[in-house]
Amino acid sequence: MAAFTVVDTITKAVSSEMNIGQVMLVRGLFAVLLVAAFAHQQGALRPLHTLMLRPVALRVLGEIGGTISFMTALVHLPLANTSAILQALPLAITLGAAVILREPVGWRRWSAIVAGLIGVLIIVRPGLAGFNQFALLALVSVAFCALRDLATRRIPAKIPSLFITLLTTVTVTAAGGAILVPLGGWTPPSASALGLQALAAVLLLIGYQCIISALRSGDISAVAPFRYSALLWAMLLGYLVFGDVPDAMMVLGASIIVLSGLYAFYRERIRPLTARWQRNHPACRPTGCDQRRGSPYLRS
Repeated sequence: MAAFTVVDTITKAVSSEMNIGQVMLVRGLFAVLLVAAFAHQQGALRPLHTLMLRPVALRVLGEIGGTISFMTALVHLPLANTSAILQALPLAITLGAAVILREPVGWRRWSAIVAGLIGVLIIVRPGLAGFNQFALLALVSVAFCALRDLATRRIPAKIPSLFITLLTTVTVTAAGGAILVPLGGWTPPSASALGLQALAAVLLLIGYQCIISALRSGDISAVAPFRYSALLWAMLLGYLVFGDVPDAMMVLGASIIVLSGLYAFYRERIRPLTARWQRNHPACRPTGCDQRRGSPYLRS
């Protein structure tokens, strides 16, 4: 999360010199060289037709859509605001798992999803003077990223995470080249901008590899809460680099999103324990047991 937030800061900083298509292309070229060399050294290269696997293709689609929409929003919104809206991603993943994957979601987690949506609306402020239409693009990015993360869980374990990172990097770089001309064409970058883009490429490699490995090897309900640390990094870097001070509405909305997300993760973690207790104690009602019977799981 720290790596991704520094990359976002660099993207916002160099956006005055180049459009987002050029940023994606230049940064991507650096990243492709790094990731390809690393993948070759680790023996992680696989045939290109791996991209035709549905989960891999969906992940790539989600990454491209999420990158373009997020970067566009990032250029026009304060760093902390964009990051705060993106914190709704874990709740969007829970929603997607319930609607698309038909995973069971109880009323408590549905309540957390609704509360998180309210938090997003507080930040976006539709219909009010503080509304910025680019906040809607940040919401679009959340939807694409949810698709990406749900697809990541479906990728066969035999495909190395590093190769998935390489495929993602190559396709996002190609997408940057495709939108370069419509967004204004090539602008000769300064030496400092190139240096920052090279740094961003290294940080992207670190971020991608860490998040893919975490999602594939760890419990998603344990991994996902760490996403919220990105908001702290965004508030700090937004203030230090751009002088942005979050307003009260942004802090309130972000707090609601984070608290509702953490509660949803808590419910996700205790759900297997609750089900196990109910199986072992059939006399218990689905809504809970008499606390005098000592249930450590159903008291909530």
